[in-house]
Amino acid sequence: MYLTDDEGAPTVTLRFLGAAGTVTGSKFLLETEGREQRRVLLDCGLFQGLKGLRLRNWEPPPFDPVTLDAVVLSHAHLDHSGALPLLVRGGFAGPIHCTPGTADLLEPLLLDSAHLQEEDAERANRHGYSRHQPALPLYTVEDARRVLALLRTHPYGTPFAPCEGLEVTFRRAGHILGSATVDVAWGRGDAARHLVYSGDLGRPGRPILRDPEAVPGADVLLLESTYGDRVHATWPEEKLARVITRTAHQGGAVVIPVFAVGRAQELLWTLHRLRGEQRLPHVPVFLDSPMAQDVTELYCRHPEDHDVDMRRLTEQARCPLCGSEHHWVRTAEESQALLARTGPRVILAGSGMATGGRVLHHLKHLLPDARNTVVLAGYQAAGTRGRALQDGAATVRIHGEDVPVRARVETVDGLSAHADREELLGWLRTFPRPPRETWLVHGEPGAAEALARSIRERMGWRVRVARDGERVTLR
Repeated sequence: MYLTDDEGAPTVTLRFLGAAGTVTGSKFLLETEGREQRRVLLDCGLFQGLKGLRLRNWEPPPFDPVTLDAVVLSHAHLDHSGALPLLVRGGFAGPIHCTPGTADLLEPLLLDSAHLQEEDAERANRHGYSRHQPALPLYTVEDARRVLALLRTHPYGTPFAPCEGLEVTFRRAGHILGSATVDVAWGRGDAARHLVYSGDLGRPGRPILRDPEAVPGADVLLLESTYGDRVHATWPEEKLARVITRTAHQGGAVVIPVFAVGRAQELLWTLHRLRGEQRLPHVPVFLDSPMAQDVTELYCRHPEDHDVDMRRLTEQARCPLCGSEHHWVRTAEESQALLARTGPRVILAGSGMATGGRVLHHLKHLLPDARNTVVLAGYQAAGTRGRALQDGAATVRIHGEDVPVRARVETVDGLSAHADREELLGWLRTFPRPPRETWLVHGEPGAAEALARSIRERMGWRVRVARDGERVTLR
């Protein structure tokens, strides 16, 4: 261990500054007391969903970015990394630690996020549907580029020191490419302490990525609870095949809002397999997301994350993600041409909760037609268009217009990259002993409270649901 004062383990405090009472905006601030105070931020995510949450992105951070020694990222999804440009704009110039896969993903994700915000602000100003004059982007492409210069990468299983007094080890989380659990250690000898942060925990037995790894143990555990109140449906591929087949027979289109990282790749894998097993009608599949295409190529370049089947297929030059049966829609002109296309087709387009991106153009075009189907294949946070569609909204607002919803809306559960209640409990059972304290984060209140009850009743652990803004001393 690195911090070796005369008292053994120093006092370390933890502040929940996001992803407490909600699934977005992950930010957890570790502060050590002693001769020199150290501050490390675990994740730096954007708030998404409800307007009240989104407005928090515009507020000054509850700490001075200049005083941070380092940032440690669990993975690249924007609700865990998307506020980094704001941090850098606020004066942070320290290292941002992550895995190689996460570093590779951050470039397209952050640049695309910044570009979309600039684009949305420009469109709002052009059409006059913003209450703010002029509408401004949350951050710019230049802000995002400054983040990339601060990245420092570390392989799984190799400890490193983000600052004096702390040691961090990444282990595979199996959620998306490069995703990691974060093991933070401090103190020495019998006084050594470990905080383990699950980040977003993936699921065992899913395609492409290796399963989540066990950890040696933890004194304090921060555990995600996104799906803590439910169990994923089995055989989601069967429902997906039925929905596509029915819509194709109606002559309609299936549009699937996808996250460019993780969901797009798993759906490409699934559609490739269903086609190979002749369980789908012959309909063209379009991936209308340049970022998802870039990310898919990155997935193929990181064998350290691949499971056995993915490794075997890529070694045989038969990658199921880059197969020729998928049509990649790259340019804006190609996307516009796809809007004009008729007949059965499957369109995968970002974003996963229909909060922005090219999928909005497809939804605006396809929602009024009852022959079409929208497939929601991932978590839809409160306040997003995806949640509104899931909840049966008669209209949704897109680009300042109210669009009628006549298309069928289907939710295909079971394709989530988040562990469900039973999978979370299964991961906890790999711990050699219960942590002294377990804090549930990254979940809506109902899901977090349900998971807390399950952990108490079935495992006997001490567990609490984190409260936003709460500061606790780690023992």
